[in-house]
Amino acid sequence: MPILLPESLERPAAAAALETELTPREIVAELDKYIIGQKAAKKAVAIALRNRFRRRKLPPDLADEIAPKNILMIGPTGVGKTEISRRLAKLTSSPFLKIEASKFTEVGYVGRDVDSMIRDLVRISVDMVKQEKIAEILEKARAGAEERLLDILLPPPRRRGGPGEAVEDGEAGEETRFRETREKLRAQLRAGLLEDRPVELEVKERTTPPVEVVSSSGVEEIGFQIQDWLPGFLGGRTKKRRMKVREAREVILEEEEKRLVDMDQVSALAVERVEQSGIIFLDEVDKIAGRESGRGPDVSREGVQRDLLPIIEGTTVNTRFGLVRTDHILFIGAGAFHVSKPSDLIPELQGRFPIRVELTPLSKEDFVRILTEPANALIRQYEALMGTEGVRVSFTPDAVDEIADIAEKVNADAENIGARRLHTVVEKVMEDISFTAPDVAEKTVRVDREYVRTHLQDVLVSQDLRRFIL
Repeated sequence: MPILLPESLERPAAAAALETELTPREIVAELDKYIIGQKAAKKAVAIALRNRFRRRKLPPDLADEIAPKNILMIGPTGVGKTEISRRLAKLTSSPFLKIEASKFTEVGYVGRDVDSMIRDLVRISVDMVKQEKIAEILEKARAGAEERLLDILLPPPRRRGGPGEAVEDGEAGEETRFRETREKLRAQLRAGLLEDRPVELEVKERTTPPVEVVSSSGVEEIGFQIQDWLPGFLGGRTKKRRMKVREAREVILEEEEKRLVDMDQVSALAVERVEQSGIIFLDEVDKIAGRESGRGPDVSREGVQRDLLPIIEGTTVNTRFGLVRTDHILFIGAGAFHVSKPSDLIPELQGRFPIRVELTPLSKEDFVRILTEPANALIRQYEALMGTEGVRVSFTPDAVDEIADIAEKVNADAENIGARRLHTVVEKVMEDISFTAPDVAEKTVRVDREYVRTHLQDVLVSQDLRRFIL
C-alpha cells in the first residue's frame, strides 16, 4: 500500500500538488525561468526531485530501502550551482540549508561539528512550518487580538451579585450601553482612528540566559534549551508597559499566535519534513578533498570527510526537537575542483555522490541572456529600483551586449567569478544614475553602448584599476 503521512504531517496542499504535477521536464522549465544554461545539472536535480515523489508511492518496506541519489556539482564559482539547489527547494517548500564544508576544517581552530548542519536544517524547517500554521490561524488570531484590545480600551463592567441571580433593569441597561459603546469602539479601531491612543499593556519580560553560547560540539544546543527553560523557571514574570494602540496590537497578535499554534505538532511536522524532503547544499567540497599524508592540513580534511560520511550515509542526530534520521535527506555537493579532483575524496564518500554533473563556464551569450531573460534579471532589478525615484531607465540591446562583453573579458583577464561579475560591471555603469536619481530634472535615462564605454573607460584602460574596481 502507498505511503500516507498523517494529516498533521502533510506538507501544504499547494506544494504537494506542485511536486505531484511537475514532471522532470516541467521542473527543468521552472528552473529555466531563473537560471540560464546548465542543462545537465538541471536534468540531474529534476530526476532527484521526481524520484522522491515516486518513492512515496511505494510500499513502506521498499520505500525505506531506497536512498536518495546525492549529486556532486563540479564547476567554477558563479555558474548557478547554489541557485539551482535553492530554486529546487522553493518548488516544493522543502527545508533547505546551504553550508560550506570548509567550516568544519578550520586548521588550528575548532570548527563546527558536522551534526550542527542537521540541527540548523531542523530549525529552518520549524520556522517554515510555524509560519504556515500561523497563516492558517491568522484570522482567528486577529479576531482574538481585537477582542483583547477592546477589553483594554473599554474594560467590561463588573456585575453585582453572584452568578445565577436575576439581572436588574438598571444592570440590563448598563450592559446594553456597554455593548453599544464597544461596537462603536470596534468600528473606530477598524477604521484606524485609535492608532495613536496610549494604552497600558501587561507583557512578559524577556530574559536572556547568563550563559555564553559557544560553537562547539553540542554546546550551541544547550543555549537554546536554557532559553526555553529559564522563563518557566522564573515564573514568566510580567511587567506593565505603556504604548500606542498600533504597537499593542502587534504584541497581542504575537501572543495570540503563540497561544493558537501547537508547537508539539509543529515540531513533529518539521522533523518529518526534514527527514522526507530536506535538502542540504554542501559547498566547497573540493576544499576538504585530500588523502591523509601524515602531516599538515590534509589530516584535518580527511577527518572532516570521515565525520561527514555517517551523516550522508544515514544516521540519527539528536536535536532539541527530537531525533532526526538523515537517511533520505538529499545532499548536493559542489566545488570548483581546480586543484583537487573528485577522486581525491575518500572512496566511501565518493560512493555517496553517485551522480556527477559538470557545470560549464558562462560565455558572452550566456551573460546577455542572464541580463535580460530570467524573471529576476539584473537589468529589470535596476530599472525597478530607479523607478521608485521616478526615473525611467532603459537599456538598449547594444548596451547589454557591451556589458556582457566587458564582463567576459574581465573574467578572462582576472579571476573567473562567473555571473557575479555582471553585478560589479552594472553597478559601476549605474553609479552616477543611482547617485543623482532623487535630484535630476530629467527623469528618462537611456543607457546605450556609448554610455557604458564612457563610464567604464578609465577603469578598462588600466589593467591594475580594472582588477581593483571590476
